Amino acid sequence: MKYPGFWKMLTVATCTALLSCLQARELQGHVSIILLGATGDLARKYLWQGLFQLYLDEAGKGHSFSFHGAALTAPKQGQQLMDKALETLSCPQDMAPSHCAELKDQFLRLSHYRQLKTAEDYQALSRDIEAQVQQEGLREAGRIFYFSVPPFAYADIARNINSSCRPGPDAWLRVVLEKPFGHDHSSAQQLATELGSFFQEEEMYRVDHYLGKQAVAQILPFRDQNRKVFDHLWSRHHVERVEIIMKETVDAEGRTSFYEEYGVIRDVLQNHLTEILTLVAMELPYNVSDAGAVLRHKLQAFRALRGLRRGSAVVGQYQAYSDQVRRELQKPDNFQSVTPTFAGVLVHIDNLRWEGIPFILMSGKALDERVGYVRVLFRNQAYCVQSERLWAAGQSQCLPRQVIFYIGHGDLGSPAVLVSRNLPRPTLPSDSWKEVEAQPGLRLFGRPLSDFYTYIPVREQDAYSILISHIFHGRKDSFITTENLLASWHFWTPLLASLDREAPRRYPGGAENGHLLDFEFSGSQLSFSQQQLEQLVPGPGTAPVPGDFRALKATYRESPLILAWPEELIAKLASDIETMASRAVQCFGEFHLALSGGSSPVALLQQLALRHFGFPWAHTHLWLVDERCVLPTDPESNFRSLQAHLLQHIHVPYFNIHPMPVRLHQRLCAEEDQGSQLYAQEIATQVANSSFDLVLLGMGDDGHTASLFPQSPAGLDGEQLVVLTTSPAQPHQRMSLSLPLINRAKKVAVLVIGRMKHEITMLMSRVGQEPKKWPISGVLPTSGQLVWYMDYEAFLGW
Repeated sequence: MKYPGFWKMLTVATCTALLSCLQARELQGHVSIILLGATGDLARKYLWQGLFQLYLDEAGKGHSFSFHGAALTAPKQGQQLMDKALETLSCPQDMAPSHCAELKDQFLRLSHYRQLKTAEDYQALSRDIEAQVQQEGLREAGRIFYFSVPPFAYADIARNINSSCRPGPDAWLRVVLEKPFGHDHSSAQQLATELGSFFQEEEMYRVDHYLGKQAVAQILPFRDQNRKVFDHLWSRHHVERVEIIMKETVDAEGRTSFYEEYGVIRDVLQNHLTEILTLVAMELPYNVSDAGAVLRHKLQAFRALRGLRRGSAVVGQYQAYSDQVRRELQKPDNFQSVTPTFAGVLVHIDNLRWEGIPFILMSGKALDERVGYVRVLFRNQAYCVQSERLWAAGQSQCLPRQVIFYIGHGDLGSPAVLVSRNLPRPTLPSDSWKEVEAQPGLRLFGRPLSDFYTYIPVREQDAYSILISHIFHGRKDSFITTENLLASWHFWTPLLASLDREAPRRYPGGAENGHLLDFEFSGSQLSFSQQQLEQLVPGPGTAPVPGDFRALKATYRESPLILAWPEELIAKLASDIETMASRAVQCFGEFHLALSGGSSPVALLQQLALRHFGFPWAHTHLWLVDERCVLPTDPESNFRSLQAHLLQHIHVPYFNIHPMPVRLHQRLCAEEDQGSQLYAQEIATQVANSSFDLVLLGMGDDGHTASLFPQSPAGLDGEQLVVLTTSPAQPHQRMSLSLPLINRAKKVAVLVIGRMKHEITMLMSRVGQEPKKWPISGVLPTSGQLVWYMDYEAFLGW
């Protein structure tokens, strides 16, 4: 040997390094995991197996463990229930049975049940952990408390942990919370504030188990590893739409107490599907391994979501649901639930990457199949001259181009990532994903599986096992922060409020649903493709079809009334407006249209924008009936709504668009800025006799119209044409056309839609002209015509 000294030094260095590694492992310390609700369904089905998998992965790597199952159940009964749950633990298929049995026996010896009810119980647990650590000569690394309990129990448990069971200053604490995290923005904020008084943000891990599903967990790594070839395609310039879907065949039987309180939107869309949406839509941080950067970019995606309106969603309920609720919750025989068990929602993201691209979120129970997937469908701008039989198999540019994150179940039966072969071949980590050959005869979205590069996990893992591992390693990017949680509820709460009393479409369930739940979108409006057959008056015999009631004519408050189903009502009103506009332009060269804000006109604006191509927009002047005193970029701005639903789709000369001047001199609706007088002068200058050709109004459930309110008498009489008013709802400050100006119009149309308007509709049919109580009752054009456009729900109340 030429260099004995060198080899001796190398041997010493290697041994020293190995010894250092072994010592480091020994010093990593003891971890105590306390599973609260250890005898419940979630613990029995998923959490104990997840904890066992953590032990299999981490045993012998430097940490020691103890597992404490805890519940309110008495010790003897609780231990029996926990033992029964532990009997079902299993090892990966590739592990030798003898090794599995050895590790399982170790895990069982480390797992104990204890009753946790009082502060003294938590103090005793803390003492026992400290005694065990001291007795075995260990260092305490940290404690994990997994809350597998209802949210109403969180506060008491959190208080006891914080006061009696925190580890010492050199050890960490991780608290794991299961959904639901509130019922709306207000309750989520309250719960977050309460938990925040006991725990630091970095100590809390809110679980959304969908973030642990392998296909979902691969979305960000896929985008990162294929950044060079896919990032430029991942935008409005190339994507046609994105679908985020979770379908179930099971119904809610046995869970109606939970489902009646939450429904499908709160149960699935507000959390699982919205979290997935942010992974697809967020801007990629430079380093996707930086959990803080990932969470910040997700929050940016939340803040770019366009606000949802009633027309953004369709909802349904399987027919047996109300009967199940009556039976399980002891409701009276005539009880009819309005809780949706199916929902489709159209989401838009207002940023440069995704502007105008529809994101479709859909979930439901009692559907035809169980499947979950994310589908990014790209635009196809190719034309292939040769016939399809001569196309290269799966690679023709005329075939659909898509990336699919297949979450599970369905025809494939397992998680997968699929990329059309006419897109670049993707890169996936070879240690965890493998490419597989297509199964003959298997098709996906109408195409043979051979059209796709298909990748499946090397080893399938349960979502909870993955998330529990991330909790142990302190990886926060797979969990929901307080900021992101509140941003999600801020996005969903207005839609939930608007659907609160909405009757969902009934569907039979399973394959019998046919096309009943199919929906389509136009602009920002979502609607069922098929009009449902319904009875106007319940009773025996055949239900009349909606066409039987198309645009019925009657009178209401001594003025013409047009009654129809919502879609037909909007179509009729849009047609009437186009007819008026064409006549006005033919006679006078221009048409002056004043439009109200709020949600009711949205469908009408979209109908005019997308289906009335002969409308004389070049000669039309657009005015606002009212405006909120907010910036034009604010989601509450009526002008922003007008821009989103109408102006961006049509060609109107910019000098024909007349927004209300609510912001002058860097101030909003300041009296001294005289914005209302300026608008009145503009009207007097542009509109002959200040008489609009058509004013479109709505009717609030308190009888207000435009922004003229019973509590704010301004604008109900007098000489002012435009006034500042105060709304009982935020934003409080408004600018509005006055009642005298509205009544100068040649025609006033009042659009009333939805069951929530039934009560005020009935009241207004009985009262006289009392605008100080009900401003809408003061609408009576001096020399023009008033026409009511009303749907059956508002008129009949169902």
